[in-house]
Amino acid sequence: MGKIKLNVLGLSYSQTQTGAYALVLSEEDGDRRIPIIIGGVEAQSIAIQLEELEPPRPLTHDLFKSFAEAFAVNVVEVNIYRLEEGIFYSELICEKGLSRIRIDSRTSDAVAIALRFRCPIFTTEEIIEKAGIVLSIEGEAEDPMIAGQTDPEVPKPEKRRSQFTEYSLSQLRGMLEDAVRDEDYERASLIRDEIDRRGESV
Repeated sequence: MGKIKLNVLGLSYSQTQTGAYALVLSEEDGDRRIPIIIGGVEAQSIAIQLEELEPPRPLTHDLFKSFAEAFAVNVVEVNIYRLEEGIFYSELICEKGLSRIRIDSRTSDAVAIALRFRCPIFTTEEIIEKAGIVLSIEGEAEDPMIAGQTDPEVPKPEKRRSQFTEYSLSQLRGMLEDAVRDEDYERASLIRDEIDRRGESV
């Protein structure tokens, strides 16, 4: 069965599972999206990579990348190959020289690693048919729920971003540095959004 390429659309807070998040993957050549419930630690790792933040110390997925590179192993592809009882099963496709190795992985870890290796993420038409949903532009604006589980797309609520509007750009940059140093990546992401909203680079 042909593979379908997915892109990471964003993260959202889960409204039904405390401490959980929804990772939203979108079909590259279509309008279907797959929401996947993941844990807070994995969500943080994905978020800081999406936001291009530099943690003061390597996170677990950064360590995985450094370890792999030290032994000349490259992750070339991630496959989400099965959906069973609401659980997505994934694998890392790794290459070392002429050898190709498949490693079983949780989907949240696989996506975090794919972002670091800048490798593609694929799934099958069968999984897209089972788990994919289509949102209209109007539906997105209304901040909808997906399958009763998650708010699919809004990475950071507008109310949380607005708390930084009173600060100057120089203050925001200082606050961003402090947040990264303290490993408060959720706050750092919100501050970065406020700076980007003003059309300024960090």
